[in-house]
Amino acid sequence: MIALVRIALFVLAIGCTINASIGQETETPNYVGSDKCVGCHQDEMLAWQSSHHAKAWMDPSNETVDGDFNNTEFTHRGRTTRFYKTDEGFYIETTDFQENPKTFRVEGVGGIAPLQQYLIETEPGRLQSFDVVWDQEKEEWYHLYPEQVLPPDDGFHWSGPYKNWNARCAECHSTGFSKNYSLRERKYQSDWAEIGVGCEACHGPAEAHLAWAEQGNSFDDDLFPGTTEKGLFVAFPEMRDQSEVQLCAGCHSRREPFQDSSPLPGTPYHDAYRLALLREGLYHSDGQIQDEVYVYGSFLQSKMHRKGVRCSDCHDPHDGQLVANGNDVCTQCHSPTGNDDFPSLALNNYDDPSHHFHESGTEGSLCISCHMIERTYMGIDGRRDHSFRIPRPDVSARIGTPNACTDCHNDNTPEWAAEEIKRRFPFSLKRTPHFGEVFASARNGSQELADDLLSIARQATYPAIVRATALDLLLRTPDANTLEQAADLLDDPDPLVRASAVTLQRHAPPEISARHIVSALEDPSKAVRIAAARQLLTLRRGQVPEESVGAAQRATREWQSSLAAKSDFPETHMVLGGTALAMRNTAAAVSAFEEVTWLDPQLVEAWVYLVRLHLAQDNFAEAEFTLQRALSLNPGEETLMALKNQLSKQ
Repeated sequence: MIALVRIALFVLAIGCTINASIGQETETPNYVGSDKCVGCHQDEMLAWQSSHHAKAWMDPSNETVDGDFNNTEFTHRGRTTRFYKTDEGFYIETTDFQENPKTFRVEGVGGIAPLQQYLIETEPGRLQSFDVVWDQEKEEWYHLYPEQVLPPDDGFHWSGPYKNWNARCAECHSTGFSKNYSLRERKYQSDWAEIGVGCEACHGPAEAHLAWAEQGNSFDDDLFPGTTEKGLFVAFPEMRDQSEVQLCAGCHSRREPFQDSSPLPGTPYHDAYRLALLREGLYHSDGQIQDEVYVYGSFLQSKMHRKGVRCSDCHDPHDGQLVANGNDVCTQCHSPTGNDDFPSLALNNYDDPSHHFHESGTEGSLCISCHMIERTYMGIDGRRDHSFRIPRPDVSARIGTPNACTDCHNDNTPEWAAEEIKRRFPFSLKRTPHFGEVFASARNGSQELADDLLSIARQATYPAIVRATALDLLLRTPDANTLEQAADLLDDPDPLVRASAVTLQRHAPPEISARHIVSALEDPSKAVRIAAARQLLTLRRGQVPEESVGAAQRATREWQSSLAAKSDFPETHMVLGGTALAMRNTAAAVSAFEEVTWLDPQLVEAWVYLVRLHLAQDNFAEAEFTLQRALSLNPGEETLMALKNQLSKQ
């Protein structure tokens, strides 16, 4: 078990020590529960009660459980699960567990449509999301990952860390959630204000607002500092700022949290999370969605985001449904009359065959068919790309990405689609070079793209997530000239770009990188400060000026807290192990990589580090034993077999 005292190793150089507290304690109003809101907000409450948010997490009951628990069985690749109920509750008996067969009581219900998942407690406090789920439309059980046959000791097995509800799901399926994981005991003592996404998940803890309402629309604001005049932590102004979008993005994004608990609504996004960039495996090289990335990263690429469109322009914030039917959602702005909120809109009749070239009323005539391609996750859950992109089959033809045209016309080629688009829109200005072509080449290992990537990063007309990704790709082939030219992006208006820019500076000459890293330690966004704190390890002793030591300590404490908040993640211990290696602390590195292998035995890189560390200490017996353990859990794995052959020659 890795001890917390060993996690402290990477900050000793600047006099910090870790603790597991997450941020600084602040006095906040208490949560009161959604049922306290109905007296004054009946319409909003009625709409919310029918929403997916309200049903994101429910207690099991005859009213909430839709799956067939009438002693039904489901077999997946030789493993059988039985679903049944008694007067005491709903139960899942399965052979897909280490101690099989094993019976678990259903402790929670996740979601309402198009599928429903069931949560079971594998040990006190640890909730896991079971992989056999209920298809609401077909009314049958199915396996989320039908091609997988994972052993119970695999990290991606339903009982493993990647399917843990406390760590990976609960924050966005509840209100006022705190994970409360003990690394020393490897146990959870999670708590929450309310299961399901209640009123206070978006509006904040409402004790002060309730006092305001009960006291005749006034209250002593000294009792609740930091709240609005109505006693709330977040207000949604009429002006088109980013507060609403960032609030929704907290859950509707692929990101890394900085806290152990739900951030207070109104917390700036980049003070609570590090957003995943357009990386391989998550997004196609042109930015289209690939893996499940939950909307925000694609929406940031859109012209709509740049022009100030908010989630509530298209979705009712209380029931979550679209504000209109079909193309009417889009034509509230994209029409001959336009929308006064967006004066730069071109006034055209888009809902017409002269634009979409399909018969009205057919699927091909829907705006979303061409501008919001759909991808299916969890077997049956269709999610739409929110980048609202113009179809570019010409780009697909060059780099192999999908496009909306051949999504439907799948018996034709991207080249055919490109010619059709060119014929129908002969004077279009939308066929200019695309950043995706540069990104595709960079992903494929091209070494001659530094100037092109830097040009994309510096071009303000590109979305910030695209520019930040260009800098991220530059990490593969940095050169002195590129680093010098990229330095001014440390002052970019967007924190995504600044965070990538400071990370890139680790490849600059030491005297230059030190200056830039130190300057970023006091950035207004926590994501950038943490990125700078991570780079402190690249500096030599004495390169942090005396006047910046305090900023270095504060930023490093923020990084510490973000790591402590994720001490149940294998990824976190990979970071700690790498940090320990950078500090030449072998014992701490071994402890960190051992924790990785306990959490995720299939993370082969950690096993390789352990074997090599034991070899470096001339502990050949421990190296051999570790390799045997690794191969028993990963039989025949190529990297481990190569390492075994290497050991046999020593």
